[in-house]
Amino acid sequence: MAPHREGSDASVEAMVAQVEKHPISSILIIIAMQTEALPVVNKFQLIENPHSSFPKGVPWIHYHGAYKDIIINLVWPGKDLTFGVDSVGTISASLVTYASIQALQPDLIINAGTAGGFKEKGAAIGDVFLVSHVAFHDRRIPIPVFDLYGVGLRQSYSTPNLLKALNLKTGKLSTGDSLDMSPHDEASIAANDATVKDME
Repeated sequence: MAPHREGSDASVEAMVAQVEKHPISSILIIIAMQTEALPVVNKFQLIENPHSSFPKGVPWIHYHGAYKDIIINLVWPGKDLTFGVDSVGTISASLVTYASIQALQPDLIINAGTAGGFKEKGAAIGDVFLVSHVAFHDRRIPIPVFDLYGVGLRQSYSTPNLLKALNLKTGKLSTGDSLDMSPHDEASIAANDATVKDME
């Protein structure tokens, strides 16, 4: 199942040109789990916002602060209200990201966290990757065109300066809502040419 065609180079260049005219003054960091979020919260001395503008009743946690001249907002989906575990997965991540964009109007969004990596694709424990492309491996819709929509291959925003300054690896990411890997998922991950796998 091949992914659909990516956006044109002209549209990507236009987006980059527009962004370059607008300096980054606020960053939104989305992190799925509390254990992943707290080291960042502590590093930047972020403070929990008890009066966030999120809808009432959602368990989402918002931290905020500043680093140099940049406003930092970090949001994690919180604990599931029924089971008390971190609200992991693509649905929680999508909802909290959308709501955070609406409420906080960031200039840059960073989705950060831990992921699995594939040794045969050059990944090793402790590596840090900047993701070049994202695709789903568990959205199977076996109808023409819907199958491509399900995979949803998207190119990430290019950050060559960050890549060079931090000497990071790049790779394609395959995402889905299951921690284990069924034979169908394994085949999709291979078709997605993924180096790393996550759930958000």
